[in-house]
Amino acid sequence: MRHRMNTRRLGRCSSHRWAMLGNMAASLFIEGSIVTTETRAKELRRVAEKLITKAKSGTLSDRRLVIACIPHKEAVIKLFDELGPKYAERNGGYTRIVKIGARVGDSSPMAVIQLVD
Repeated sequence: MRHRMNTRRLGRCSSHRWAMLGNMAASLFIEGSIVTTETRAKELRRVAEKLITKAKSGTLSDRRLVIACIPHKEAVIKLFDELGPKYAERNGGYTRIVKIGARVGDSSPMAVIQLVD
């Protein structure tokens, strides 16, 4: 039973999991959409939406908190300069997950996660 457990482990230790989610969030912000498994996309949505919410205010404190999660400088710059003002009037729901079927190799369910326009 999963009493009071609110995150998926994704088969990794916590440091590897946070590094993976930070890199995936950076790729999402730079590219606009990425293809991944459904479970990773669902976890990435939680991380990415919180980071976009921090980018909406644009304070120095929020920028430092985002830099601690995302190691890519160009992703942070794009997040604060383009995506934060773009979603300023929107109250959440910045990403969309579209299921695309099973992966050929291991039949894992795949999905596309993309930023909403």
